[in-house]
Amino acid sequence: MEALRQELEDLKAAALNQIERCADATQLEQARVQLLGRKARLTGLLRQLVTLPPQDRPAIGLLANQVKQTVEEHIAARRAALESIPSDEVLATDRIDVTLPGRRPTMGRLHPLTQIIREICEIFAEMGFAVIEGPEVEWDYYNFEALNIPEDHPAREMWDTFWIDPASAKVDRPMLLRTHTSPMQIRIMEQTKPPVRIIVPGKCYRYEAVDASHESQFHQIEGLAVDEAVTFADLKGTLYAFVRRLFGNDRKIRFRCDYFPFVEPGVDMSIDCFRCKGAGCRLCKASGWLEILGAGMVHPNVLTRVGYDPARYSGFAFGLGPARVAMLKYGIDDIRLFHGNDLRFLRQFP
Repeated sequence: MEALRQELEDLKAAALNQIERCADATQLEQARVQLLGRKARLTGLLRQLVTLPPQDRPAIGLLANQVKQTVEEHIAARRAALESIPSDEVLATDRIDVTLPGRRPTMGRLHPLTQIIREICEIFAEMGFAVIEGPEVEWDYYNFEALNIPEDHPAREMWDTFWIDPASAKVDRPMLLRTHTSPMQIRIMEQTKPPVRIIVPGKCYRYEAVDASHESQFHQIEGLAVDEAVTFADLKGTLYAFVRRLFGNDRKIRFRCDYFPFVEPGVDMSIDCFRCKGAGCRLCKASGWLEILGAGMVHPNVLTRVGYDPARYSGFAFGLGPARVAMLKYGIDDIRLFHGNDLRFLRQFP
């Protein structure tokens, strides 16, 4: 019995060595027939089990079957390894010519909204405005109260607001996703003595239905200037310079009275339609004018709230949507294109 056991162990070692030395599928198949075929030594040993004493058959039978299973597993593993090696034909087809010139990587580019925001900020920076940013999750105080919009003010209906649940945020006062970037005007004036000149780009959020001209998340740029003897003429001069720098020196500009709670007086500013030259078309809704921003003189209540003396200091503020500016400048008729991730659209902007 011991001799038969040793023969099985030697047979297994020799079989595994033979399998590993097979260089291709043909040699492996030949080895399989030699090791597991009808005339193989292992097959013969399995047939001789009936001639062994009854008490020796279970142990020798178990060992013989284990040897056979091990050989079969190694043959399958070797076959899978050989099949994963590319053939000479495949290697010839996939061969790389290292003498060919390399392929240049595709160059990325800035998103059109990013380009417009940077261009606007650069224009105002050259006029002495500092570019700052602020939190997108804001307190009700800075977003409404300090901007002359108390809780019961009807002007709050102008903003459809995303409110933060106080319990989940673990706060004891109202918190929201800011509806405009104006809160940074209050934060800066609380920390800074006049003169103040800032431009505030950033994201805003309003609970609105998304359509060709509205998004629930959008960018806005606010501007603020406060100093002694700042007048409405300073506001007009600043915005005239900005518009003509952005849209060209031949632009005509119109101011009309409008209402914003944190400025008095308030105005909206429009430019003549550069598509129809003021004659009236679909872009300007037959009016000949395109509204681009709202502005006005800072309300005395706002100045008082931050500790400025309205008898000594005055200022102006303005706000615009860079997406609307980009739509007017590039003739885009649907704001949703900016966030659609369509490369055919984005590649149009160098």
